Amino acid sequence: MAYHVYMMASAQHGTLYVGVTNDLARRAYEHRSQGQGSFTARYGVTRLVWYEEYDRVQEAIAREKMLKRWRRDWKVRLIEEFNPLWDDLYPTLAGF
Repeated sequence: MAYHVYMMASAQHGTLYVGVTNDLARRAYEHRSQGQGSFTARYGVTRLVWYEEYDRVQEAIAREKMLKRWRRDWKVRLIEEFNPLWDDLYPTLAGF
């Protein structure tokens, strides 16, 4: 089973959210459609802009925790190395 560490954004250089999941397409969909009260709904965080894959859940969780401690500019650089235009990667995962 694969595990993913991912970042969602509200817009280019907008609000960021870092998470970990074992089903990236499902989790990105949940962020896009969650009801009121969630962080992603409150801040309009709906774009999947970055992710990494891991074979072991412990490695994915450790990476997520590391990224959550990172400075914002480091996260932005990581996103822009992977996805320079901050395109929403969800449609590709979902097969659209």
